[in-house]
Amino acid sequence: MTFTSSFHYQALPMRVSFEVGAVTKVGEELDRLGLSRALVLCTPEQNHLADLVMDHLGDRGAGIFDQARMHVPVETADRARDRARELGADSCVVIGGGSSIGLGKAIALEHGLPIIAIPTTYAGSEMTPIWGLTRDGRKQTGRDAKVLPQSVIYDPQLTATLPAEISAASGLNAVAHAVEALYAPDASPIISLMAEEGVRAFAESLAAVVADGNDLDARSKALYGAWLCGACLGATTMSLHHKLCHVLGGSLDLPHAQTHAIVLPYVLAYNESHAPAARAALQRALGTDGDPSTALWDLEQQLQIPHSLEELGVRETQLPAVIDEVLSNPYSNPTPVTEDGLRHLLGQALRGDRPTRR
Repeated sequence: MTFTSSFHYQALPMRVSFEVGAVTKVGEELDRLGLSRALVLCTPEQNHLADLVMDHLGDRGAGIFDQARMHVPVETADRARDRARELGADSCVVIGGGSSIGLGKAIALEHGLPIIAIPTTYAGSEMTPIWGLTRDGRKQTGRDAKVLPQSVIYDPQLTATLPAEISAASGLNAVAHAVEALYAPDASPIISLMAEEGVRAFAESLAAVVADGNDLDARSKALYGAWLCGACLGATTMSLHHKLCHVLGGSLDLPHAQTHAIVLPYVLAYNESHAPAARAALQRALGTDGDPSTALWDLEQQLQIPHSLEELGVRETQLPAVIDEVLSNPYSNPTPVTEDGLRHLLGQALRGDRPTRR
């Protein structure tokens, strides 16, 4: 990007608190916002973290809803909204990853309840006004300012127990936000700087996080990267990678972060020759003179994640329907999206091949 380029940048209005032990101050965040009765949201597996939040909320805690699920099924969202109404909640404190934060957004979308988000993964949803709901196997997404959390608490200590595979997949999911922000049609110099720094933070921390989950320096750098990458997701338009993963996840009920991690190198290989500025930024961030897609694929081979869609249970016979749905709605992408191109991309992702351009 040159100084003669035109761009627009809209800063997102939220407060960020980043500190080891920051979860203990969640009650102070409610007080600062003038809120007094929070419903705590989480997945069933993270009920113990919801209990921790309730302890720190004291009499500000209205109760816990612990049924958050991937891709936010509308049925789950309806039950959570009903629970918030029954308890007279004036806000939601969400602890967990994209599933929990997405559920909080579903409540905010209908009832306008403000959100305080405490991420325990690197998904980045807490930094965006993007919501998603899945109905009858189809995931619908949209943007609305009222689903943007008003306060985000980043506590690296809460990520220390995140298993190695989930840490790696969640980190790569975050990297995908930054990658697509670098070639987004509404990119800006600020977002491009954040995207490059976010990818660099993960490139320098993910292997250490996987090797020792209690390494708080590495955990802090990864969570810092998640913040930057999430901000990129919230400020720009995503392209082929996110469209493809939403279709795969929504129609085949695949795990969100793992799907993003597997697909990312292949979409990058599809796009990088048509996005030279993004390619150069990713080369710097990943420390390579070659193709960023290959460098990213090489990094992923060192991490404890599934490396092919086949490992997630996807069958080749399911891919034509995915391709048809992706092609049915046009969207911005640096490389024209074609049926042949998608067939090559998804075939490689299905098998876990080293990524190549068609």
